Amino acid sequence: MGRILQFSDIHFGCEHKRAVAAALDYAHATPNDLVLITGDITQKGYPAEFAAARDWMRAMPEPRFVIVGNHDVPYWDAVARVFHPWRAFETATGFPAHDGQFCDDAVMVRGVVTARGFQARPNWSKGVIDLDQTRRAAEALRQAPIGALRVLACHHPLIEMIGTPMTGDVKRGDEAALIFAEAGVDLIMTGHVHVPFAMPIPLADKCSYAVGCGTLSHRERGSPPGFNQIDWDAKTITVTALAWDGERFSSHQVWRLPRRQDTRKAATAPDPQHPGEREKAAV
Repeated sequence: MGRILQFSDIHFGCEHKRAVAAALDYAHATPNDLVLITGDITQKGYPAEFAAARDWMRAMPEPRFVIVGNHDVPYWDAVARVFHPWRAFETATGFPAHDGQFCDDAVMVRGVVTARGFQARPNWSKGVIDLDQTRRAAEALRQAPIGALRVLACHHPLIEMIGTPMTGDVKRGDEAALIFAEAGVDLIMTGHVHVPFAMPIPLADKCSYAVGCGTLSHRERGSPPGFNQIDWDAKTITVTALAWDGERFSSHQVWRLPRRQDTRKAATAPDPQHPGEREKAAV
């Protein structure tokens, strides 16, 4: 019924050039419903890095959807970090940092920001999620077309993944994950930890899944450069982590996840009192 290609943590400035080029070729050779990029498109937020990221993303097939990561701030510009941390990202990508959305009959994706320009703790790379933004996103995803895959996209994993080489340490992440699970979100798709994973979120009906993506940079953490291909039908979501072997991308890990059954009826959903936005975002 559908396919998403998920890329994350390309880190232009220290990108794996051959893998990045091959990923673009793969995207054009593989029919898909959406190219989703879950943050950290640059290494230090330099203009040249954003320009390279912009050119690569615009060369991707449409439709596309991009969210912001913690590396997508002006690293050395203290004023920008405090007052307009996402301006360069929004200018380069054409996507809003906050409340971005893609929706068609097959899939709905809503983005939330988990990165911050600065924080009241020493490690600013860790995640923070705003519960008001969470509730807006959950309500929007409730209104997805009947049968559509419902996806929440953010940069940091909302709950900690066992065995990953680093943590997201997202403030209010567990609370947000519960809100999304109770809203019937199928996938929470993230980056940040640079290794792929797919697992049930142990909340609500346990039919919401956390899906993490690898990196296309030289910042490898035990896994080769790679990205995810997500295929779904009415019963199953299949997550395939593709890995670079030096010449091509091939299947590295596969997870088959039982899909929550959408029991809504056309007469009552989407809720006619709160119609969901049906906007296709494009670079």
